[in-house]
Amino acid sequence: FTARLAGGVVRGKLCQLAISANDQIQYDKKQLTIASGCTQVELTLTHVGKLPATSMGHDWVLVKAPDLAAVANDGLTAGAANGYVKPNDPRVIAHTKIVGGGESTSVTFSTSALKKGEQYKYLCTFPGHNALMNGDFIVQ
Repeated sequence: FTARLAGGVVRGKLCQLAISANDQIQYDKKQLTIASGCTQVELTLTHVGKLPATSMGHDWVLVKAPDLAAVANDGLTAGAANGYVKPNDPRVIAHTKIVGGGESTSVTFSTSALKKGEQYKYLCTFPGHNALMNGDFIVQ
């Protein structure tokens, strides 16, 4: 299979995942799993709530488990202009933009940085959300 992505043609297996978030500061999934054969992942985040991004925005950020708190804290410093993700943060494997109620966004990323057996987490970096909005990202 061949997928056309920004930057050219990528050969391999594209695995698609979907997750939603709501106005109650929750993702609908506490765990996302990909097969080890996936070479690319396309994750779609849908905000099923009604509140705007300025007051109840959500994103999806993938990190190694030990980096979750530090990435969340650095996101606060990065501020809204940077989508609460520190620019060029090497600890961030992938992330979406912030979306508000009724919106969705996607990110496609290579799995080359992911290793089977390593622990990964995803989180929302909107201020105050990461304590409730996080989950395990598993590479089988």
